[in-house]
Amino acid sequence: MKVTGRFFAIAAVLYYLVALIYWTVSHEIVGTTGIALTGGLATIVGFYMLFTSRRLGDLPEDQPFAEVHDADNVYGFFSPHSWWPLPVGLFAAVIAYGIVFAAWLLVVGVLGLMISVAGWLFEYYRGDHLTW
Repeated sequence: MKVTGRFFAIAAVLYYLVALIYWTVSHEIVGTTGIALTGGLATIVGFYMLFTSRRLGDLPEDQPFAEVHDADNVYGFFSPHSWWPLPVGLFAAVIAYGIVFAAWLLVVGVLGLMISVAGWLFEYYRGDHLTW
């Protein structure tokens, strides 16, 4: 994590420097703000990584001669066959269309999104999966 934190810290400094140069050359506020906000995001990630690395100590990716098997092989559980991201994405698109075109479409999208997010959240709390 130290290497990643240093990478993001250096990237943040680079983004701030580019924003300063961009502002000096163009005096354009929108692009300068975008580049500066990118530097801010890199600062947040870099700070988090460096702060967390002090508590965790050296990880295998911080050691120059670490082997692949030194890393933890359990990264968490990821659902291999969930269909719930599909309705979440579709209802998010309906919400976007509702913001542009009609309030009733926005209401339908929000209700559908709430139902599909609840279905995705409680997917593994209802027992075995249904096989169609």
